[in-house]
Amino acid sequence: MLRCGFARIALVSAVLWSGSTQAQTDPSSSGTAFFVNADGWAITNAHVLEGCTRASVPNLGDATDWIVDRQNDLAVVKVVGGAGKPFLRLRNGATRLGEDITAFGYPLHGLLSDSIKVTTGNINSLVGMENDTRYLQISTPLQPGNSGGPIVDRSGSVVGVATAVLGSKFAGNTGILPQNVNFALRSSVVEIFLQSRSIVYDTRRDDAVLSTADLAEMAAPAVVQLLCYGQPQFTAEPSPTPDSTSDPSLPGRQFQHVANHDIIGFDYRTLSSVSERECQSACQAEPSCRATTYNKKERFCFLKNDAKLLVTNTDASAYVAQELTADVMISTFVIAAGKDMAGGDYKRIRQSNFINCYLECEVDAQCRAFAFVRRKSECWLKNRVGGVTSRTGVDLGVR
Repeated sequence: MLRCGFARIALVSAVLWSGSTQAQTDPSSSGTAFFVNADGWAITNAHVLEGCTRASVPNLGDATDWIVDRQNDLAVVKVVGGAGKPFLRLRNGATRLGEDITAFGYPLHGLLSDSIKVTTGNINSLVGMENDTRYLQISTPLQPGNSGGPIVDRSGSVVGVATAVLGSKFAGNTGILPQNVNFALRSSVVEIFLQSRSIVYDTRRDDAVLSTADLAEMAAPAVVQLLCYGQPQFTAEPSPTPDSTSDPSLPGRQFQHVANHDIIGFDYRTLSSVSERECQSACQAEPSCRATTYNKKERFCFLKNDAKLLVTNTDASAYVAQELTADVMISTFVIAAGKDMAGGDYKRIRQSNFINCYLECEVDAQCRAFAFVRRKSECWLKNRVGGVTSRTGVDLGVR
């Protein structure tokens, strides 16, 4: 079975995912993953997990706690037995056209040996198909089973995740046989993905130039094979659409609770050092309150008299009045507070607010990200994805 690594681009054939028709007791497919911290969290592609009822890493154990981003074809899993294993750091800095890179992975499971494979190449283009700035085009040869594997620079920092190749489907549609046209998801997209899920990772910028042998010795221990078992029953990360009808333990108006999300609206009052239940009860007791956001880490409650936009935020939980839920927009962006992204600014909008900034980017086809500067009420639209930095007072959204 062939999967498309780019959901929007039918011409890209993701032969990076290695499928089979063996019995359920054997792996039905395989891919690659790599550790990003010492807690056992590993990055891979979303399509590597599609169709899996269980996934495991040889000699370590099952991959649990799946978090999947289908839109960007990313996933992170926690590997039993992965704690304390070597991990890779993401590149802190821009990639360069023509830069030397190395790919690590476990291609062609069942045909080649079970050992890790190392291939070298260059960055051919700083954008992907249809000028998609989330991707790099690379010359590093990729095969079925390479999906989810790290693409590293000569110092061993991750610049991308092996995702897809231009293959036979493109040839059948165009009559052109592509040769060694491969794509990797940028590490900056991976960084936003991990930030939004509150998963710890490291970055680095190192000018050291290692030989391929030294790179393999350093990086290979952090890269694992991911085996998929079962029939196509896997459902990706659930939609953030509110799905609970009410909280019957709280009297009065009907509300819906959405875990791991923030509701954007007008904050008219805040409460500090309260529990989530106290936050919800306070809203229930005030007729003007129609939604809340509760920050779990800070035990802080925001009471709102409206609700406009629902965004992913693993530190928060949202509570929305039933009558508003049909009108709340569901963001297709990953939102990160206190973050900014260098470069790509093509439009500045003054006297804006967060909602309007989001909407401007949502309806603009060339907009890949936006940054809202709270103090100046300024919105900056960006046409490419770059390096992410910390910046107080700035809210970043990446498509």
